Amino acid sequence: MTMKLGAKPKKNRTKILIVDDHPMLRYGLAQLINQEADLSVCGEAEEAHKAVEAIAALKPDMVIVDISLKSIDGIELIKRIKVQDETLPILVLSMHDESLYSERALRAGARGYIMKQEANEQVVTAIRQVLSGEIYVSDKMRTKLLRKIVDRQLTAGDSLIDDLSDRELEVFRLIGRGYRTRKIAEVLHVSVKTVESYREHIKHKMKLRDATELLQQAIQWVQSEQSG
Repeated sequence: MTMKLGAKPKKNRTKILIVDDHPMLRYGLAQLINQEADLSVCGEAEEAHKAVEAIAALKPDMVIVDISLKSIDGIELIKRIKVQDETLPILVLSMHDESLYSERALRAGARGYIMKQEANEQVVTAIRQVLSGEIYVSDKMRTKLLRKIVDRQLTAGDSLIDDLSDRELEVFRLIGRGYRTRKIAEVLHVSVKTVESYREHIKHKMKLRDATELLQQAIQWVQSEQSG
């Protein structure tokens, strides 16, 4: 568990906390942000519990969060941050497909979503846009979200995974990573019975016949996420 304090922010700089479980990513992102005359990284955390502690201790002006974290995922962390401080701006910076996660992140309370492979200049643009009170998503995702608002129904390109709740998706991901039911219960701090209920909901929503199909689909999806 890592919670790293940044260099003492220079006067009048906007303080940003980075939450990501990859040290090299945190380092590179901190370098990028600290090059800006009015921005400064005040601290880093690799998992949710330390992130919540860092927010209370450092009082950042903004938090940048990844989706994949140790223990609970970034979506759940966003919800917890919003309980702690509903006005704190949050930007998601992730390798995960925005078509699946950006809408979930925004519903949870984030103000923007950007993919890690975007150019540095675009990342800075996203940070500034969120800090200014606006919402940042890619042009492609903005069009999709607007279409959903107009149509009020799933488009043909959407996956059955879109029907899963945030917690069901979290369980689905853990299944795909090889976690058994009891381990998932430990990670999410819920009962085994609750996890079994989530599994049943997932099978129903994704039209899967049994636990074997569920495992196969979950593994394939996790692998496609990692490769994509």
